[in-house]
Amino acid sequence: MSQIEMVMYLGFFMAAYSVVGNDVIQTLGTFLSSNEKRPWWLLATFAAGLLTITLIYGWQLNNGDVSYGRLIGGGGFEAPRYKSPLNKPGFGWAYLLPPIILLILTRTGIPVSTSFMILTFFNAKNLYDMVVKSMSGYLAAFFSAIILYMLITKVVEKKLIETEPTKMEIRGWTVAQWCSTGFLWSQWLIQDFANIYVYLPRQINVTTLIVTIIVFWILIGYIFYSKGGKILSIVKSKINTQDIRSATIIDLTFAMILFFFKELNNIPMSTTWVFLGVLAGREIAIRYFGYGAVPNITLQNVGKDLAKVFSGLGISVGLVFLLKSLI
Repeated sequence: MSQIEMVMYLGFFMAAYSVVGNDVIQTLGTFLSSNEKRPWWLLATFAAGLLTITLIYGWQLNNGDVSYGRLIGGGGFEAPRYKSPLNKPGFGWAYLLPPIILLILTRTGIPVSTSFMILTFFNAKNLYDMVVKSMSGYLAAFFSAIILYMLITKVVEKKLIETEPTKMEIRGWTVAQWCSTGFLWSQWLIQDFANIYVYLPRQINVTTLIVTIIVFWILIGYIFYSKGGKILSIVKSKINTQDIRSATIIDLTFAMILFFFKELNNIPMSTTWVFLGVLAGREIAIRYFGYGAVPNITLQNVGKDLAKVFSGLGISVGLVFLLKSLI
């Protein structure tokens, strides 16, 4: 195996582990927190099964391109085995830096954007378009959540916070939540497969497809077995996110916004920013329209979450310049 192939496959495995550990918890965090009493293997099988379906469907639909066109049509992230971002031959060990640093930041509980951290390494020229789309995603998610919860806080959400669901309600909401989570999970996968498969050829063969599916099953099983890690604490810190009814509404809101931006164009974006935008808008709207005021602690937490993703952006840009110097 050549050095290029070693870096390619190591990069894929490390990116898969770091992206799953960071972004999966953001996407499935409410699903995990509201289903804590269910067996971890059941939740993991549900998530891994949908991933397999979405992955195989994209592979067949796009002639072996599992990124749904985001690596080819989303700004030209050329396969590293042919060309480096500096127009120089080779694919060196420096390309392993993004998933390594992403993994370290994930372990500290910082919800950094995997799109900026990894994809910027392969084509820094796309950074501006990715930032613009991600910022638009945050603002759209933030204001959509405010409008939605302005309308439903007093009628629906406040009652969900103050009352426990009956057994009959739990059954109905469970079906609704698993459906909304499935929709959200598929939309996230379509957006973020590019962050992982950027290390591999743009068209992969059947053997590579099967191997990567096995890797995903193992990683998802581990994440669910370990109860999500530190990133899940961000989800749990928000009001009533462990209630299956509230979690369903959050998932559906998040999914609809991702669906909109998926259809808008193929430019990769940060789903982390969208996720935090939904939580921030929801938290402020519930506090204000449900209880008449937004506590300072709520605004501080929203600011801290936003500061974390901006710090992730800063680290990503810094690493691009570091990579240039290493190459």
